[in-house]
Amino acid sequence: MAREMTTETSGAPRILDVAERLAQRRGFNGFSYADIASELGVTKASLHYHFASKADLGTALIARYATRFGEALDRADELEDERAKLAAYAELYAGVLRDDRMCLCGMLAAEYETLPEAMQGAVARFFEDNERWLERVLEAGREQGTLAFAGPARDAALLLISGLEGAMLVSRSLGDPSRFDAAARALLARFDPA
Repeated sequence: MAREMTTETSGAPRILDVAERLAQRRGFNGFSYADIASELGVTKASLHYHFASKADLGTALIARYATRFGEALDRADELEDERAKLAAYAELYAGVLRDDRMCLCGMLAAEYETLPEAMQGAVARFFEDNERWLERVLEAGREQGTLAFAGPARDAALLLISGLEGAMLVSRSLGDPSRFDAAARALLARFDPA
């Protein structure tokens, strides 16, 4: 019989940990509260205490993921070289893939039409925030002469995000993480000065 949450297994953080892993591997529509409750050995009612609905859980998942991703971008900003910042950005994706997961917001984007409106907005903000960060890094690199690309930095940022997300999908479907690494290297090489 499922037990109520104890201090060892309790609370929103542990629920979010399990839900995030499930969403990154199966998609948001690929798991239920029953899956989380079973894994934690608790009742579904105890999950509803923390997150009244799955939409509430999903919104909290995105908020936590976006915060952690933003913190990683802040750490990348401490690097002096813009090329190193782009490499650190690509490594965020590679690290998730090495853990046999997908970018949470990438997975959610694939299910976008079936997500509650609040989650849709949060997914869009995640990608917009990433695009703005990349745009700033790319523009700074172009000004310093360490990065080169044609056209607006925003277009280049979109290319990077789309390319990395797509490389994750292809690599995962073929069961070959080295394909992601090769695609990421090729994408980053496009920004090398001539």
